[in-house]
Formats: sequence, structure tokens, C-alpha cells
Amino acid sequence: MGRLFGTDGVRGIAGEELTAELACALGRAGAQVLAKDTAGRGPLILIGKDTRESGDMLEDGLRRGILSVGGTVVHAGVLPTPAVAWLTRTRQADAGIVISASHNPYAYNGIKFFNRAGFKLADAVEDAIEELVLQDGEAPVSVPAGVAVDVAQQEASLRDYANYLTSTMRESISGMKMVVDCANGAASQVAPRVFEALGAQCTYIGNRPDGRNINAGCGSTAPAALQRAVTEAGADIGLAFDGDADRLIAVDEKGQVVDGDRIMYACAKDLAARGELKENLLTATVMSNLGLSLALAEAGIRYQTADVGDRYVLELMQATGGVLGGEQSGHIIFLGQNTTGDGIYAALRFLEAVVRGGGTVSDAVSGIRIYPQVLVNARVKNENKNTYMQDAEIAAACEEIEKRFAGEGRVLIRPSGTEPLVRVMLEGADQAQLKAAADGLAQLIERKLG
Repeated sequence: MGRLFGTDGVRGIAGEELTAELACALGRAGAQVLAKDTAGRGPLILIGKDTRESGDMLEDGLRRGILSVGGTVVHAGVLPTPAVAWLTRTRQADAGIVISASHNPYAYNGIKFFNRAGFKLADAVEDAIEELVLQDGEAPVSVPAGVAVDVAQQEASLRDYANYLTSTMRESISGMKMVVDCANGAASQVAPRVFEALGAQCTYIGNRPDGRNINAGCGSTAPAALQRAVTEAGADIGLAFDGDADRLIAVDEKGQVVDGDRIMYACAKDLAARGELKENLLTATVMSNLGLSLALAEAGIRYQTADVGDRYVLELMQATGGVLGGEQSGHIIFLGQNTTGDGIYAALRFLEAVVRGGGTVSDAVSGIRIYPQVLVNARVKNENKNTYMQDAEIAAACEEIEKRFAGEGRVLIRPSGTEPLVRVMLEGADQAQLKAAADGLAQLIERKLG
């Protein structure tokens, strides 16, 4: 068994890499490690999940592991990842667990822990859990299988989280015409409750999950359907979440995609105008567009970048005192109100910025010029994805491209934290030139490392 925890929990193909037995071992080890901070009593752990068909199997495995060492489980049902973080801290649970593979296809799933404050576990705590799993293996437990569904508890969890989100809205969106894409995922029940309570006129797509259609041609990673729906309906805005609803991508009234960089830009300006942008600072990642930093500089807002991954954005925000940060992909963190990215919460803050601006969605993001950016995935063997710069031919190709674009753009190559991919990103003025260079480099990487 190799390294279990990646940048966003334990992930893999459900039933193959991520089995019920491994879930049981993780539940058992997690409860044992967390019990060290519970004064001798068994830990109370809240579990939520997205809509994948493998969620029940993994939830049962976790439950058996937790109960086998004296823990108690609260089954919160299908909820966004940020809902689990929020419920964990507001209900004073000792930990929360989310069963989700976020934006990935349905065949994948994942297990992610939150501590009692609603933050992802520190590396040292994950290491302690992993050590126990590797030490004890996937030994069977005597606790019977089968999750007892508490419908009242699940409804209360859904209601409380939706009510919380609704209570944070400070501007009226009554009558606003919206199209909302729930990615056939965890937002499917929560989003309608929130937006309809606020009086928006909503059309929903991607809101009929069947266990296998999560993120399939819908949601924040596939906005084409939302773009069509917005233009056909003549809507004011489109909002797209991913499978576990911790990401937000928008579509403006013209049908154009508004990514995380543009959303953060509008929200940063709005917070700064009201004196609520602490440290006058926005935290993004190295993948954010060059146009974001230039637009923020023009607005007099400070800017810093972290490594790719919302946990690294959060760590840098905590270290520097910032309250707003996120990723181009739509993970946006409003630290102080939330401990992780929350797609629906971010949508409400973006809608407030649009309303306060007095114009359209495109008006709200018009101050940022986005430079062409090409991202190509090179599929490689998982064990090779961190070794691409050790290959002399790949290193030479990277150096040549960097020289060619010097002063007019940039090159960023990085391994995926969750998939057997190396991501090749080029940014500059000429889209066709960028695409040709990125395709060529990705093909080279696949040939050498695939």
C-alpha cells in the first residue's frame, strides 16, 4: 500500500483503489487518532457525501471503523463539502468526513477529514492516521454492515445549512433571472432552497443525480450547457457548481464564462470598497491569469500567489492575514466566515458585488483583461508524474519554450494532485502559438512518461 493522503484526502477508483475495507481502516484509524483530544470519550464524527453511487459503500465502511473503536457517527446525508465543514464546527463534532471526489467522474471517490474547527487536517494528523492504517492493514471488524438512515437528521442538516447561507445575503436578488447548474451533485437539493428563498427566478440544470451522472457534461468543469441555457433563457446570470459544490464558475448575461479569477476580482473590489478586505490583499495561485494581478494593481489591491490547491491558498491566507483567496478553477475562500471553499456562499458574495455595482455581470468583471491561457493535460503513469523535469529531453523542451515566450507570457508545468496527469499551462498574447507549443510539450511528456 502506497501513500494514502494526497493534497485533498484519500482518492481513487471506488471499489478498486478505494474499497470499503480501506474506508473501514481509515474510519478506525481516524477515530483513534482523533480520540486523543476527546478526554477519553469516543469521538463524535459527522459524515456527509455527494451523489456518487459508491458513497453508501464507503460510508458504511467508515461507520464500521469508527464504531469499532468506540466512536459515534452522525450521518448527515448528501451535502456539499463546505456544509460538512460548517456543520462539524457549529454542532461541535470532533471531526467531519466528506465522501466525494469533487469534480472527477463518478467512478472515482474520495475520503476527506475535517477537524473540529472545520479545517482540513494538518499533515501531521494525516500522517498519524496513515501510519495506523499501514500498521493495522484492512483488518475486519465485528460491527455489522448497513447504515441506518436517519431521515430527520439528514433533513435537519440540509435545512440548517441552507438557512445559514440564506442568512448571509445582504442585498436583494428578488426577481433576478438565473440558471443554476448543480453538476448532478451535492448542490442539487441545497441550491434551490437558497436561491428560491431569496426570491430569484431560477431554472435548474444538472439537478437530477442518478449516482453516475455527477459532473457528466455539466457543472463548473463543463459550462457549455450552462452557457447555452443562459442565452436561450435571456438570463441575467448562470451559476455552475462542481460535484461537491465547493467550486463556483459563473456565466454572464452574454453567455460568456466568468472564471474564479474574475469572480475573485469583483469580490475583492467590492470588499475593498466597503473596508472589509483585510490587509487589502487577495491570495490566488500560480495558475491565476496574469490579467488578475494587473487589474488588482490598477485597483490598488495587493496580490500574492500560493501553490495550486485550496489548502495552500488557505495556509498562505492564514500566514498573511488575508480574508479572500482562491483558484481560477472556482475554489474561493472567504476566511472568517468559512474554513474551505464554498461554491454557493461565493455565488452569494458575487451576486452582492454585481447588485452593488448597479450593472450587469459583465460590467462587474469588465476591469480585468484576461490573457490567453492554454492548459493541456498529459496523461502519464501515476508513478512518473513528479519526475518530468528529470528527463533531459522534456527539460530542454521546457527551457526552449520559456525562452521563446520570455517577456510576453509564461510557462507553468505541474503534476495533478489527484490524477495521473501532468498539466501544461502556457499564457501569452497569441492563442494559436500557445496551443501549438502546449500540445507539443504535452505529447512529448506523454511519450516519455506515459
